[in-house]
Amino acid sequence: MTTTRPTTGTHADTDPSRPPTPTPLTVTPHPVASPEAALVLRAYLTDVADRWYLLHHGRTTTPEEVERHLAEDPSDDLVPPGGVFLLARLGGEPAGCAGLRRLDARAAELKRMFVHPERRGRGVGAALLAAVEETARGWGAERVVLETRRDLREARALYARHGYTAVEPYVHGPYTEVWLGKALDRADG
Repeated sequence: MTTTRPTTGTHADTDPSRPPTPTPLTVTPHPVASPEAALVLRAYLTDVADRWYLLHHGRTTTPEEVERHLAEDPSDDLVPPGGVFLLARLGGEPAGCAGLRRLDARAAELKRMFVHPERRGRGVGAALLAAVEETARGWGAERVVLETRRDLREARALYARHGYTAVEPYVHGPYTEVWLGKALDRADG
């Protein structure tokens, strides 16, 4: 599964007097154990951990804390046949990621949804969600669920724009405050 679409925006070397050139956006499955995935996942964890630590402790995370969190909550379940790691590229450069894992025969769980801050507002999040939903449908899932935090407002707004609504809590943890889900339409075909 590969999703490709142009986004609004321009290449850095575009002449300002010319019309903007669409930047290609792709979302493809990628090995979660690769060095490239590790860099994106580290950026994801640093972003969400920094927000948590700033809100609750008035400081950002230390490199040691990031390493500890990566070790405590690995992404090694985002591999076939029960999971997938999706990497978004904007203009060929990593722009974000999303993971999906099967919960049961009817549900899949969105994990590790992230768009690099400098790539936000360019359709990357929407493309990742579309790829997640397409993958879940391909597995035969009837819904996608996720858990997040209240302070991740941009992510919650993205989910709401794409039809995700509150669901009953299905997991619990120290960073789990909001549970969302979306029923998937049957794929046409």
